[in-house]
Amino acid sequence: MSFSPIHIWASMGLMSKVIASLLILMATMSLAVVVERHLALFRGKSETRKLLRAILPHLEAEDYAKAAGTAGEHKASPFARLVAPILNKVVSSDEKNLSRIELARREAERQKEAVGEELRRGMGVLASVGSIAPFVGLLGTVVGIITAFQGIAATGSGGLGSVSAGIAEALVETALGLMVAIPATLFFNQLNTKINAVETELGRRTGELLDELENSHGSRASGKYEHAAA
Repeated sequence: MSFSPIHIWASMGLMSKVIASLLILMATMSLAVVVERHLALFRGKSETRKLLRAILPHLEAEDYAKAAGTAGEHKASPFARLVAPILNKVVSSDEKNLSRIELARREAERQKEAVGEELRRGMGVLASVGSIAPFVGLLGTVVGIITAFQGIAATGSGGLGSVSAGIAEALVETALGLMVAIPATLFFNQLNTKINAVETELGRRTGELLDELENSHGSRASGKYEHAAA
């Protein structure tokens, strides 16, 4: 028996092929999430830099309407998705029981939750693949061992020829499950670290903006943000 991947695939039973196909699908989904999240984080970081450079003059001039409009033009930036609703609350709110700054703080908390969910989009796929793929591979291993015993029963002997196909299936399914699960787990941890850092930075910048809006309505906003726009 040849142990090339093509020959092993051809010798697999239907159940083994279904399990292997499922693992390949899980690997494809994981790869798609990893690529999409890395691109989104990179694009968001770049757009945030552009936003900070563009919005500083409006904050210095206390023109919050234009600042909100500028933030709305940088939708790829997570910070822009926070800034626009916050400034809109300051500009247009007509609430009589709460100050505009208090409304802006409450809006910031709501928007931070929404942005956090957006940043973590697809992370559940990586977590699920990382935890489930080894067990799917184990299921394939069991199926392969069953195939090996069926070969023994069919030939009446335990020679290599009667069990090689089943053992090959079992080993391939085990290896495939691990090859899918290990990268998914590693990338989940890496992306989770990156997203935590982004959320921390968003919380800091949002807090600075709210403090400056409350304290002299933006007259010192540029001093807090110049380092981020550099």
